[in-house]
Amino acid sequence: MTRQLNTVPVGNEDRTLVILNPAAGQGDSKRMRGRIGGAFAVLGASIDIVETAAGGDAELFSRQAVEAGYRSVAVCGGDGTIAEVVTGLAGTGVPFGIIPIGTANLVAANLGLPSSVEKAVEVIVAGRSVPMDVGQLDNGRYFALIAGAGWDAEVMRSATRELKDRLGFAAYLVAGLRRVATPPSARFRLTVDGEEIEVRAATVLVANFGRIFHSVLPLDFEIAPDTSTSDGKFDVCIFAPRNLSDVATVLWKVTSKRYIGDQRMIYFQAREIRIEAEPPVITQVDGDVAGPTPLVARVVAGGVSVLVP
Repeated sequence: MTRQLNTVPVGNEDRTLVILNPAAGQGDSKRMRGRIGGAFAVLGASIDIVETAAGGDAELFSRQAVEAGYRSVAVCGGDGTIAEVVTGLAGTGVPFGIIPIGTANLVAANLGLPSSVEKAVEVIVAGRSVPMDVGQLDNGRYFALIAGAGWDAEVMRSATRELKDRLGFAAYLVAGLRRVATPPSARFRLTVDGEEIEVRAATVLVANFGRIFHSVLPLDFEIAPDTSTSDGKFDVCIFAPRNLSDVATVLWKVTSKRYIGDQRMIYFQAREIRIEAEPPVITQVDGDVAGPTPLVARVVAGGVSVLVP
């Protein structure tokens, strides 16, 4: 049984709350609601569907789902919507599943989740719940995938909604190419588990997952070695290309998994990090622009539960 709601009711121990972001991806939300409802109905599972209308709605609906006693939450959207749901569910024990319809869908890809609606619903209904590390910012917001400061955030800001609607994930590559010949540079001051590091770089990434570009490149592209969502640590990646040749070299080395021996690529792990920059640079969290530095983040080990095959 499927209900479409404007508010979240109580008494739902056997139901899943589906949070649909109608602005995600490039599809029609009415048709998507039909597919979702049909997929759950085939499996005999009862759901309620709520749609987001503004930033913060997915977090609010997730908190209400916990209070209302839902067995699980299903996120039908992209990585930004997932970040909001993670913020609403962190520390509650209520698991969430993913129906990936966003631009990048990197969280789903890293977890090995299916891309089709019907297969994703099967995982939500019959999958197992496993703990997953998440990051938390000093303002309380959580993130699942990656946060960053510098060039990566500039790319996110340049990839407009119009560009993403036309090109999908390739919009990020187009946005990145606008500065590829002259990458930006700033003096970063990092406080890593209490120790200070200074470095000039184009970007500093704080990764919980490591697989990116999967939608547009036929490569197993991992930005850092041995990333894990169950080790209680971030993988911090500092990239410092100065020109087009450097960019090409860094991309080739990451693609071929040659992570060491080059000062343009610095890696380490951390449980907590503060990123400052001179001049201040823009930051991003799970693909959403988050304002200028400083950026402060800590790992919350096993902070959420996610449904996987």
